[in-house]
Amino acid sequence: MIIVPESAIANLMTADDAFKAVEAVFAAMSRGDAYNFPVIREAIGHADALYGFKSGFDRAGLNLGLKSGGYWPGNADKGLTNHQSTVFLFDADTGKCRAVVGGNLLTALRTAAAAAVSTAHLAREDARVLGIVGAGHQSTFQLRQVAATRDFERVVAWNRSPEKLDRLAKVAAELGLPFEAVSLETLGAQADVIVTIVSAQAPTLLDAHVRPGTHIACMGTDTKGKQEVEAAILARATVFTDEVAQSVTIGEAQHAVGQGLIAKGDVNELGAVINGTHPGRRSGDEITVFDGTGVGLQDLAVAASVVERAIAEGVAVEVDF
Repeated sequence: MIIVPESAIANLMTADDAFKAVEAVFAAMSRGDAYNFPVIREAIGHADALYGFKSGFDRAGLNLGLKSGGYWPGNADKGLTNHQSTVFLFDADTGKCRAVVGGNLLTALRTAAAAAVSTAHLAREDARVLGIVGAGHQSTFQLRQVAATRDFERVVAWNRSPEKLDRLAKVAAELGLPFEAVSLETLGAQADVIVTIVSAQAPTLLDAHVRPGTHIACMGTDTKGKQEVEAAILARATVFTDEVAQSVTIGEAQHAVGQGLIAKGDVNELGAVINGTHPGRRSGDEITVFDGTGVGLQDLAVAASVVERAIAEGVAVEVDF
């Protein structure tokens, strides 16, 4: 069995590798070559923690396994990341555990990669202003990866606590992009692409904020009750997602479907656009929304990529198991 510890991930997984892995698995899902198993996510009644499993099987890549982990809100006070996860890969032919891979950085990279894949396939080619709603830990990963998909000329951002926007300003400076902290109204009026990455139970970005032609990647809703954007936005947009079943139950689309504004059949697989079976954006005025709920197959894809590179570079830790 191969072990790739969390400390080794940064040297083994690039943003480009994450993009390619996530794009490929979305395409495999849409072709029917890969499927996710039902998500388990529970409050454990200790440390205010949420714990769960995401798992699946990709017949195309022969990636079988699960990600185990969750959210411990008190970890920051202990010098630890609040989100903790580990990926387990199994041999599809025998069922033996093939690898154990640290999943914290991988989760951040695959989440940002999903937003980047959606932007690459759905945003207008002439998109020049990137908007970020939220300034938590994940926001910098989103900025780095999404910024690489178009020739963006500047970044505008909003956060409930404006002082936290400094982390985004620093990344924008590293990328050579002018940065401005703005109101939500100004962000919506200027941004061609908007990434929302907040953890909330009520909408932050409203329908009135969004202008025609915008691509929105909603990346923070992965649990029943969470919501980042007003449901009316989805009602006037073409909606895409990683997995439809999750989108309408625990993703951003749960609210629009629940209110009868859209139907389950109105939610499209991003993989269909990648495969060419859905046209994607049809006009410059069309609003497109990507509901990124996060699927286990993403975790398996990036973990498998890391294992392959660890073996190739001779840094894989092998143990008898």
